[in-house]
Amino acid sequence: MKLSDKIYVAGHRGLVGSAIVRLLRTRGFSDLITRVHSELDLRDQSVVRNFFAQEKPDIVVLAAARVGGIKANSDAPVEFLIENVEVQNNAISAAHESGVRKLVFLGSSCIYPKLARQPIPESALLTGPLEPTNEAYAIAKIAGIKLCQAFAQEYGTNFISVMPTNLYGPGDNFDLETSHVLAALLRKAHEAKVTRQRELVVWGTGEPRREFLQVDDFASAVLFLLENYDSPEIINVGCGEDISIRCLAELIGEIVGFEGDLSWDRSKPDGTPRKLLDVSKIEKLGWKATIPLRNGIAQTYDWFLKHRARQLANI
Repeated sequence: MKLSDKIYVAGHRGLVGSAIVRLLRTRGFSDLITRVHSELDLRDQSVVRNFFAQEKPDIVVLAAARVGGIKANSDAPVEFLIENVEVQNNAISAAHESGVRKLVFLGSSCIYPKLARQPIPESALLTGPLEPTNEAYAIAKIAGIKLCQAFAQEYGTNFISVMPTNLYGPGDNFDLETSHVLAALLRKAHEAKVTRQRELVVWGTGEPRREFLQVDDFASAVLFLLENYDSPEIINVGCGEDISIRCLAELIGEIVGFEGDLSWDRSKPDGTPRKLLDVSKIEKLGWKATIPLRNGIAQTYDWFLKHRARQLANI
């Protein structure tokens, strides 16, 4: 990559896209293209084709997607499937037509089977049934992977697919209807502390294990792969360690300062029993996560207090 490269980051205001933009600017990349939804609806094929034809980016990072936790996925599977496939198809096809030199498609660890062996290697893709609570989103992401691989096979494009583990950090979504587990627990623990509640209710049994990667670490992995990886084969990105939801809730409570008790709503789904990615492939290339979970959660809580806590308290 050259500092003069024209880079389009789709989804630049989201958790991942904003972290990637921050890092690119810090590293000296100045010709960055960003568009909000009102300026560019990635679901509109003709609009997307015109945008790519006019801007002609050298590099594309496709971080735009409809995302959410278990509840959001369960409530709106049609929207998660259709909208994500539309965005992917339009952006990836237009990137090829306009001569984009390299594209990074951001997938998800939910593409892997619910009962995949742990840690999950890239070869586990399509070897078993998916987790039902986010099946629609997973199918959309798998379609995006296969489209990138098809373009590479048929046209020789350098379109790579990156599979992140569960991400969190500055810019996260703290809406309890659509957020992921770490952000939801952080907000609930904060509000329980502020209102002096004696109990914090957590979904499920607390037994599932999850891996969490701070989003700035993930942004550094994306830039590393842009510079060092050119294969159409998918590649995992994670920290290589997991934690039970129970221990995560206890850690968040400690960081936030919530001194009450945890209780478990066993009527709510646990989701996949365990999800830990095999990150040996990217580590062999020379990248490794650097931000410990405790530090990352503390940084995220500081960001939440400065940017979201007062706003959410007034809703």
